[in-house]
Parts: sequence; structure tokens; C-alpha cells
Amino acid sequence: MSKSNFGTPTPVISVTPVVLAAPGRGEELRVRVSAPTTGEQLPVVVFSHGFGQSSDSYDPLVDFWASHGFVVVQPTHLDSRTLGLPPEDPRTPLIWRIRVEDLRSTVDQLDVVEAAVPGLAGRVDRDRVAVAGHSWGGQTASMLLGARVVDPAGGPGEDLSDARVKAGVLLATPGAGGADLSPFAAENFAFMNPDFENMTTPALVVAGDHDESALTVRGPDWFTDPFTLSPGDKSLVTLFGGEHSLGGLSGYTVTETTDENPERVAAVQRLTWAYLRSALDPTDPAWTLARDEFAGAAEPLGRIEGK
Repeated sequence: MSKSNFGTPTPVISVTPVVLAAPGRGEELRVRVSAPTTGEQLPVVVFSHGFGQSSDSYDPLVDFWASHGFVVVQPTHLDSRTLGLPPEDPRTPLIWRIRVEDLRSTVDQLDVVEAAVPGLAGRVDRDRVAVAGHSWGGQTASMLLGARVVDPAGGPGEDLSDARVKAGVLLATPGAGGADLSPFAAENFAFMNPDFENMTTPALVVAGDHDESALTVRGPDWFTDPFTLSPGDKSLVTLFGGEHSLGGLSGYTVTETTDENPERVAAVQRLTWAYLRSALDPTDPAWTLARDEFAGAAEPLGRIEGK
């Protein structure tokens, strides 16, 4: 994909930690804020990290988004290795739910976020807010888009959606629960039982066609469920050869990347950026241009579907 369509990157300022109020959480909610040094009416992305990661992760994605006009806010969830929460902590079974509250609390306190970054005051567009997440973070973000966790009685569960969130990006996000889960996942992760029928907010789902997971008895198509099982305006990018890190999104030098591929990372950077631009501003043609260029490549890195 051509870099020319994305403009010149703007210098970015990052502030961490910014401490947000989180009564009853048992730990301060700390976030990292990254923003371009110039620009007005900047849209916001609240990003949920994968299991064990933190607000210091996902620099390849965050740096790109921020240097191209987004304010990116990254909470550190309780499962982060940086916090060292023991398995026997009474909050452990509720972390999936606390994660959702972390994102909601971040949106609640955008005034604190804005004030924490020198020069950012008055430059944030509170009406253009999106959520994004990778892996478990994708499930967390999906809850604000309308997905639910099936309750023990088999019902759709509590509605945790947030009308302030206008769009989402779900990266390598777990699919359906029930019979699709491996015995290990079914025994240990009761929350991994999503219902996507009410996930009506527009979203882009990104999956790798080589993402084999021990959490499911299915193959890589499990990670396309947030697209196939949800209604409304959704898009799906399937990356050829992509595994769970989608080429290396979680960091520039992280050891857990099993499919290191700079071209794949660049494609995710640009496609997600373009999608968010257009989803938050329907007059912006960025998504149409990026989608057409991606599909027209001589050697395609993947395919894009929509509904």
C-alpha cells in the first residue's frame, strides 16, 4: 500500500502514567496518552491490550495512529504482567468485567486525559470516539460495541454497550463460546462466551488465516466470528499467513511474535487508520481508497469483505 495516501507523519507526544479515578477497582487506573503535536478536532481511540500486556505495548499501531491524527488512550488492565495480580485475588474472576469498566472510565474522564498532555486542551473531538483491542482486548472492546457475555442460564447477558463509542477495531478477537471452546478454555474462561447478535456499532474485524488457537476446537476462522455473527455495518480483513500477532503488532521487538512481517503490520496500520477515519467521519474517503488499493495489489496480503 502506498504511503502517499496517508500524508506526512506528525510528531507525537506521549504521557504516562495518567491516573484516572476508579473507585472499587483496588488499583489506580493508569493510562498512557499519545497525541499528535498539531491538529484540531482530533478523534479518540481507546485501546484495550491483550492478556498480560500493558499501556506500554502496541507501539507499532499506536505510533501510527497518533502520528496520523488520533489521540490514543491505553489503559493498563488488571491482568497486566506489570501489576502482578495473583491468581487467588478475588478480582481475578471478574477481570473481564473490570476491563470493560476501564474503557468506560477512560471515556468518562476524557477531560482528565486532555488536560494531562501539554498543548492538547481544546483539540479533542469528544463526539468522535472509537474503541479498539487485540485478542482479549478485542473482546473487551466489543462489549462497548454491543457484544455481551452469555449468562449461566444461556441468556444474552448484561448490556455494557456505550452510545458514546461510534466505531471499533477488533484485532484477532476470540469467537463464539460453547461447543467451539477447547476443554481448557471452557473450564478456565467462563467469560469467553460472547453473544455478537447485539453488536450493532460499526466495526472492522481483522483476523489472520493462520491464527491457530488452543482456546478453540475450530481453526483460524474462529477469529472471524465477530464479523460473521454480528449484524449491521461490519468489515473483515483476513490476512494471508497472519498469526495471532498479525505480523508483530504488540511491539517492535517482542519475542512472542510468531509471524514477524513488517508488510503485514504496515497493512494493519493503514487499513485500521483508514477505517476509523471514515467510520468517524462518513465524508472522509480514506477507507474506500485504502480498501481499493489493498485489493488491487499485485500480490495481495489478504482480502476484505463487508456487509
